[in-house]
Amino acid sequence: MEQLVIYNTLPRKKEVFKPLVEGNVGLYVCGPTVYSDSHLGHARPNITFDLLFRFLLHKGFKVRYVRNITDVGHLEDEVEGTGEDRITKKARLEKLEPMEVVQKYMNTFHRNMNALNVLPPSIEPRASGHILEQMQMVEEILKNGFAYEAGGSVYFDVEKYNKKYNYGKLSGRNLDDIRTNTRQLDGQDEKKNPFDFALWKKASPEHIMRWPSKWSDGFPGWHLECSAMSTKYLGETFDIHGGGMDLTFPHHECEVAQSTAALGHETVRYWMHNNMITIDGQKMARSLGNFITLDELFSGNHELLEKAYSPMTIRFFILQAHYRSTLDFSNEALQASEKGLDRLMNAIETLDNLQVSEESTIDIFSIKEKCFAALNDDLNSPVAIAHLYDGVKMINSIKAGTEKISADDLEKLKSFYNTMVFDILGLKKEKADAGANDSVLNGAIELLLKLRTEAKVNKNWAMADKIRDELNSIGIEIKDTKEGFEWSLK
Repeated sequence: MEQLVIYNTLPRKKEVFKPLVEGNVGLYVCGPTVYSDSHLGHARPNITFDLLFRFLLHKGFKVRYVRNITDVGHLEDEVEGTGEDRITKKARLEKLEPMEVVQKYMNTFHRNMNALNVLPPSIEPRASGHILEQMQMVEEILKNGFAYEAGGSVYFDVEKYNKKYNYGKLSGRNLDDIRTNTRQLDGQDEKKNPFDFALWKKASPEHIMRWPSKWSDGFPGWHLECSAMSTKYLGETFDIHGGGMDLTFPHHECEVAQSTAALGHETVRYWMHNNMITIDGQKMARSLGNFITLDELFSGNHELLEKAYSPMTIRFFILQAHYRSTLDFSNEALQASEKGLDRLMNAIETLDNLQVSEESTIDIFSIKEKCFAALNDDLNSPVAIAHLYDGVKMINSIKAGTEKISADDLEKLKSFYNTMVFDILGLKKEKADAGANDSVLNGAIELLLKLRTEAKVNKNWAMADKIRDELNSIGIEIKDTKEGFEWSLK
């Protein structure tokens, strides 16, 4: 079987993938911070590493895939490590317990991933369930002299670490540049250097999420959870760590430093990073407020959307670009993906109705070899899809009678397309009228909400509340705004 080659961010080059233990792969991917709805940008890493997971399984590897849930410690300014905990802030705004916020948005994330046909990981650990392991790692780092306690908090000593190791090797940054570009913040004078990051943070009196420790009642730093949980479930050295390119610094850089400081060696052999989805050339992100949630994409309920797009259209849209290239959102691109997906699925249905001949006039093996060669070359899904379209032309030629295929070759072609399209690319057949149904549903909801608006104007509060409550009971959430109303699927 052809070897898999992947781009390793650490040496900045493609390398032949050789697992630590033959036949087994340990894969860790940074999962979501669950404080709001998942958006299109979140779909990309999950689909990228779902493709990797599926392809490794196809190649016969036994894969332990760990994807975490961040439910504590991720502060508003993730570079400086300052501000309010994102989940705690959302809990305060929504008047909920923090774990209610976590559960609410974790449920939405899982529902969205299921719609996108993303396979669940082997293990999905939560940061709040691994406080003890994180404390133990802090103790090891302190014992080895790469951290210090100050005012009940524990900080990583970046400068001391850099004297022995190389802080910045993953992201390509050097400490002088980091020092120049790091602000000295008020209230952080307890740190030796402004670029030192928290391993354990003493909780302020109003901070809800806190745990007792020998240093203070507090909570772990955001970066620490992935170091602790990846090594717990995959060992002190494991094969692949994945995530979005925006996590390279500071999150993954800090992971490298923490793990090396605690264990005396790096833990990750291959670092893989997907590129960003952009909108008008800018990264799509919750922090920038320029995102479109997955539920909005599926319903069409967003001002930037011309229509609703099915989950498989979104998945195909993402797979049509190489995971290391930027991918710009546009309605035109999504509609082109929708048409391309229909063309592919129609060709697969055509396979069931082809006339067979005694001999074949086509070569099905070259397409198969080219598709697998593309995926073995750093998961080059757009090239693999292009070769699948070559096969679509061939299928249409057989249907038109200009080419012939034997019964044996037809079964092999069916098997190949089922394996490549459904098992590896993770696409699935959707109802032909799904888009029409979505359009009818959206229209019906909009009509009901206009009637509700009229009821409110006429001060018929009972009718307005009844429409809202009935829609809410079937999973449609209504939010009144200054401009009128917004609705979304729960």
